[in-house]
Amino acid sequence: MPAAATPAVLTARALLLDMDGTLVNSDAVVERIWRRWADRHGLDGDEVMKVVHGRQGHASMALLLPNRPVEQNHADNARMLAEETADMDGVVPVPGAPEFIASLRGLPHALVTSADVALSTARMAAAGLPLPDVRVTAESVGASKPDPEGFLKGAAELGVDPADCIVFEDSGAGIQAGRAAGMRVVGIGPRAGLHEPDVLVEDLRRVRVEDAGGGTIRLVVN
Repeated sequence: MPAAATPAVLTARALLLDMDGTLVNSDAVVERIWRRWADRHGLDGDEVMKVVHGRQGHASMALLLPNRPVEQNHADNARMLAEETADMDGVVPVPGAPEFIASLRGLPHALVTSADVALSTARMAAAGLPLPDVRVTAESVGASKPDPEGFLKGAAELGVDPADCIVFEDSGAGIQAGRAAGMRVVGIGPRAGLHEPDVLVEDLRRVRVEDAGGGTIRLVVN
């Protein structure tokens, strides 16, 4: 079903932002890389695409090829990360992302992504978006989304209680991770609409960020 705005006013002390599908539209690259991988392994590309969004690559592989050795998944993942980092064709900002990121200047926020440092740096640059000062990447965690570790680390680095954080996510795995961390979730786009986030918007043009003073961030969603 298409994403539709859920009018709301929310307050928080920090925002935790996924990257792919939330700030950066990298769907074209993800489709190319993962459908090639699916072909190599005799898997249905459409079924593979239902699994891979939001997770680290090795975690997706573990679900799709449950009997394959973990070491093989990690080796495959490393190769695919290198492929993705070299392929920026079609990588663009999610509508409203440049203005949204600019509005966060001086407010507590962090990037929490399943991409590694190289890929997140390259994709944010390709989309023309500045990297937040606080970043939790694949190297920072021991468990991929839907495990909440990444969001909990982001909150800890910002010195904010998880209950006072709002997550921005597009994928089922990410929304599940945010919920497991005890955080509210703003879902971005149609993928998010399948997983019942607290608030759902088509893209970041529908979100206004205000400094409410006293360490409080106000989000106006319409």
